[in-house]
Amino acid sequence: MRRPWLIALLLLALWGGWSWWHTRPLHPGPGELAPDEPAQTALDEPVEPIRFGDFVLTPRAKFDLVARVLSTEHYRFDAGAALVPEDFALGWGRMSDSAVLKDIDISQSGRFYYWHVQQFPIPRREIETHSANMHLIPADAGVHRALERVRVGQVVALDGFLVDADRKDGWHWRTSLTRDDTGAGACELFYVTSVGGSGAQAIAASPDPP
Repeated sequence: MRRPWLIALLLLALWGGWSWWHTRPLHPGPGELAPDEPAQTALDEPVEPIRFGDFVLTPRAKFDLVARVLSTEHYRFDAGAALVPEDFALGWGRMSDSAVLKDIDISQSGRFYYWHVQQFPIPRREIETHSANMHLIPADAGVHRALERVRVGQVVALDGFLVDADRKDGWHWRTSLTRDDTGAGACELFYVTSVGGSGAQAIAASPDPP
């Protein structure tokens, strides 16, 4: 009779392999996959605050973009994880071109997005203004599942609002409202209401599991 721990180990390995296969990075060919700038639209009139668990979200602007996913990072235990379970580093324009990205090392850690080059394939300022680390707040469980299944290298379309977040104990998180800033405070706090794009529409539209 096989020991239970061996069976559990086998099942864990199979699950890990299945999970990796379905989230493995994509490697598209050269060319700008997401040529357009993100679209940020001022609100004609204030939008009612959004209650999200212990948080109150104040919409600051309508926001949508089509961008290439450069990196993803999931968070479970930091102070913002209950609100923002994952960050995406996203690129558009020439920062969605594999011919450019092959010369840029990209990583994420501690709610920041990092890049490093040996030699600039495009001007530094273009890298800074055509890529961003975005803190993603899923509007519901379906959006959350869709975001979890997005793969590095995929082109994704995200719609929603840039928001500020507050909690009764005084904790707060403010969104950036420009793509031109860098460093601390430069990330977008993005309340995502829908997920689409290459390979993602089917994910977003899939029914809830029984």
